[in-house]
Amino acid sequence: MAKIEGFRVRNYRSLKDVTLGRLWNQRTAHPLTPLTVVIGKNGAGKSSLFDAFGFLADCLKFGVEEACDAHGRGGFEKVRTQGQEGPIEFDIYYKEDGNARPITYELSIDVEKSGRPFVLKERLRQRRKGQTRGWPFSFLMLNNGKGVVWKGDQSGTQVDEERVPFDIIDLIKRIEEKKSDEESKETEVIELEDKRKLGIATLGSLKQHPRVSTFRKFIEGWYLSYFTPDAARSLPLAGPQKHLNIHGDNLGNVVQFMEREHPKRFKSILNRISEKIPGIEKIDTERTNDGRLLLRFNDKGFLDPFYSQQMSDGTLKVFAYLLLLEDPNPPPFLCIEEPENGLYHKLLESLAREFRDHATGRKGGSQVFITTHQPYLVDSLEPDEVWVLEKDTDGFSVIRRASDDPIVVNMVAEGLPLGGLWYSDYLDGE
Repeated sequence: MAKIEGFRVRNYRSLKDVTLGRLWNQRTAHPLTPLTVVIGKNGAGKSSLFDAFGFLADCLKFGVEEACDAHGRGGFEKVRTQGQEGPIEFDIYYKEDGNARPITYELSIDVEKSGRPFVLKERLRQRRKGQTRGWPFSFLMLNNGKGVVWKGDQSGTQVDEERVPFDIIDLIKRIEEKKSDEESKETEVIELEDKRKLGIATLGSLKQHPRVSTFRKFIEGWYLSYFTPDAARSLPLAGPQKHLNIHGDNLGNVVQFMEREHPKRFKSILNRISEKIPGIEKIDTERTNDGRLLLRFNDKGFLDPFYSQQMSDGTLKVFAYLLLLEDPNPPPFLCIEEPENGLYHKLLESLAREFRDHATGRKGGSQVFITTHQPYLVDSLEPDEVWVLEKDTDGFSVIRRASDDPIVVNMVAEGLPLGGLWYSDYLDGE
């Protein structure tokens, strides 16, 4: 299972410079856990952090200009941290599986004088086999849409990091002058037609760049949940669909698919639903005369079914999350903002366990990233799974791991719940 071990974002909304987990040049730091939960007060920057992942996914899908405007972001100047003039920057440090060599992806987005955002720099790098020290080798390096990419899945081109952006020019010259050199033959000089599109979007579709392709597919597979119960109450056209979409308005279509293709998995979901929400006996679908799809719930003791339009927000949310976690081909990265909204507080502990079991399962589920402000959910977590996001005195967000505080670690070891400690202000930095 692919896993993000570290993530850094700079100049994105309130996130002037925030790092979670381990980066390639911070080897002593602990990587992100399979289940990562970010807590904090209102206005601390949780939504900005959640949206940073969504912004990256949108950059790949639509390009950086469209991403700045999508989801009501309001354009580059609204997205960039107020008072900052540098580019928006992201670093992702990830492994394709447990034994793979980590790959670092770096992205810088700036704005032209005309006000249009563009990709200033883009880089993928990885250490060679057996290399444990020194700078990782770059196998994709782009500045202003021009640069080089290394073919294959083994090597790369070492460059002088201190000389960027001049290395691109020098590297291109060396490659052109040394076409007979075996390493230069495997290095391709490229220039993108549109510097508002990510290089990994174009190169990741080519067979000769498998590492770029793998990383592109990794980001394309991210699932950021913008689920709303009202969307789940819509009446979609009938027809089975494999995966739940980000809004959840195809909930009935996924039920159709699971009923038909994975009946045992679906029965397991119903059993778990009945444990969490007593009374629900059966969930299925009904097709209307005009081809629409109704999601139908049968409660014990009632002859007539209830439809999703009549069900509570909490029931629909729990059902959607369990359906998402039972996806036969789960996304590599699952991001959920405030899953507690509309849920009975005693459901939160079991829901947290469901997320952890999915993230740590032997069969390989998703890495799960959650933002929350609900102590009841945090009660079931470990200190290394929880990150505390706060506003610093300068108004920008800062973050730290709960396990960085030995007092908190010792209190949890003695049996005190982490959410209770947060409620009692033990996790506050004040």
